[in-house]
Amino acid sequence: MSTTSEDGPASLVSVAGTDTDAAIADLAGMYAGRAWHTGRTDGSYWYRYVGIGDERMSIRRSQMQGSLRGDVAVEGEVVVQWIDSGSAVVDVGRDAVAMQRGIPTLFPVERRFDVEYRDWDQRLVHLDRDLVLDVASERYLVDRAVDFDRSTQPTAESVVRWRAAVGTSVQALRTSGTDSLAWHESQREVAAALLDLYRFRAEAVPPGWGHHRNARIRTAVEYLHAHAHEPLTVSDVARAADLSVRGLQEAFQRTLDRSPMQYLREVRLRRAHEDLAAAHLGEVAVADVAARWGFTHMGRFSGEYLRRFGEYPKQTLRR
Repeated sequence: MSTTSEDGPASLVSVAGTDTDAAIADLAGMYAGRAWHTGRTDGSYWYRYVGIGDERMSIRRSQMQGSLRGDVAVEGEVVVQWIDSGSAVVDVGRDAVAMQRGIPTLFPVERRFDVEYRDWDQRLVHLDRDLVLDVASERYLVDRAVDFDRSTQPTAESVVRWRAAVGTSVQALRTSGTDSLAWHESQREVAAALLDLYRFRAEAVPPGWGHHRNARIRTAVEYLHAHAHEPLTVSDVARAADLSVRGLQEAFQRTLDRSPMQYLREVRLRRAHEDLAAAHLGEVAVADVAARWGFTHMGRFSGEYLRRFGEYPKQTLRR
């Protein structure tokens, strides 16, 4: 964990150099890179990477006079980056995004992807996955999935809010340190700003969801999220929520406009999508993923999947 000194917060990481082999050794390990290549472009080669913050959130700057390409895997974190100069392409060969200067770009979450950079000055914000889910739970019915729609460019208003939130967090870190309430609250503001940058794929919480009268159905929903991979009956869920089966059914219909088993099917559909998005073609079969989440009729599974995600399961797997 970093501390605050008279000159500001200490660095979580700080590396620099002028050697290509050293650059790969210094940088690839931070992003689980397995096949990286870096080289000279015009002029002398150099790189610099520095980050401040803590395990819940860090703000980083990456610079290089040179080129870099390779694969990246980010686990347990959500990473947003933007460039102030140079060029960068994220998710090369799949859902490639050619970065525009000043526009925050979200790394693919929980899967390996390829990148290409050239002569860049880049800013990054690393957010702990649990922090993002905790803040998202104020707006959405979240389960374990961190699923953002990366296909739409952020609005100008959301970018302004994002930059303001990140700037405020840096100031809080510099003046108050990582143990302060100001830093803690600024982390949550950055996570909230992220939810405005890219649409979070989850159902919005219904009105009054946090009220005491909905405590038992909240328990039921949490139980379904936690046990979606197990064989479940309505009685199992009712027992976990301390409700009768009829009371559970009525609560779901009244609050969420569906039955508990319909809600469970939707959770499992999202889990199947998450697994397919993280896999590579040839590693798994669509039928195996469907069966893993209890879908035995491939025609119905594909139809539900298409309505929910706008593409067939095999298209997700092939991207």
